[in-house]
Amino acid sequence: MREKILVGGYTKRESKGIYSFDLDVVKEELSNLKEVAHVQNATYIALDKKKQHLYSCAADENGGGIAALAYKRGKAELLNYVTSVGAPLCYVAVDDKRGLVYGANYHLGEIRVYKIQKNGSLLLTDTVKHTGEGSKGHPGQERPHVHYADLTPDGRLVTCDLGTDEITVYDVVGEEGKLSIATLYRMPTGTGVRHLTFHPNGKVAYAIGEFSSTVTVLSYNEEKGRFAALETISTLPADFDGVKSAAALRLSSDGEFLYASNRGHDSIAIFSVSPLGTKITLEDIVKTEGKTPRDFNFNSTEDFIIVAHQDSDNISLFRRNRTTGLLTLKQKDFYSPEGTCVLPTF
Repeated sequence: MREKILVGGYTKRESKGIYSFDLDVVKEELSNLKEVAHVQNATYIALDKKKQHLYSCAADENGGGIAALAYKRGKAELLNYVTSVGAPLCYVAVDDKRGLVYGANYHLGEIRVYKIQKNGSLLLTDTVKHTGEGSKGHPGQERPHVHYADLTPDGRLVTCDLGTDEITVYDVVGEEGKLSIATLYRMPTGTGVRHLTFHPNGKVAYAIGEFSSTVTVLSYNEEKGRFAALETISTLPADFDGVKSAAALRLSSDGEFLYASNRGHDSIAIFSVSPLGTKITLEDIVKTEGKTPRDFNFNSTEDFIIVAHQDSDNISLFRRNRTTGLLTLKQKDFYSPEGTCVLPTF
């Protein structure tokens, strides 16, 4: 049995943007890298629910923004770019119910909302610019840097601002998705809050701090859209004294295991999760056998984890024990250039 996996990435060296490859779950190996679409700096990608349209961070001659592509049988055809002066987005998410796409712009400190047109192309309908700063004197926190924009379980939009250490919840209003602030939660100064994921119960979330290399467990009040911190755990060994640069965060669908990647240490931290999701326990930290594991993801059955390395141009494959959550390396030398986002197509 083979599964199709997509990978997006920078295009600074050899990459053309978006590729696909196969995971053979019987042989436990990756193969057959193919170019899907030539998109400049396709650092994050997302599919709609029907797997007919692909949305990607992108740049063109007009600047940075997003690209919309028709997707069929492993091939993609450009529908349109929506770009403006400045750098591309760094995160994209699809809201199938409302027919919207959300984007986070790190460099401009903005959230952008796009309406999906009948053919799958995009139209910009709202832009919200963050203000303020984080830890004074800390590189990367001199101004807002929105790094994440995605849906809460109750249908609001939540953003993580690495520059200001703020998690903001927005109400999404009308067909065009106009954003209105519901609540704002400030993480400890110097966290560099980057990504967030929710427990299946919808009452707990987990936020990863890039600069602190920590995972913070947060309670979430759906009625009010408010977060509150429960505990914070390091993603690194206690004796590590190198660069802290945590990146991706993934939770198994059963809510029992949480995984976090560490750039610098080039590893994945594995946490077990309590039944209610309110406590996590570090079980292991495994080396990913590459440089700069910016993103990783599960396959369809969650028996495997696929790790993309931005700076060593390789993808590693781990078998995942679904009972213990622990990882076993199966492959480490599969070539894929400048990978920064792993997207299964199931």
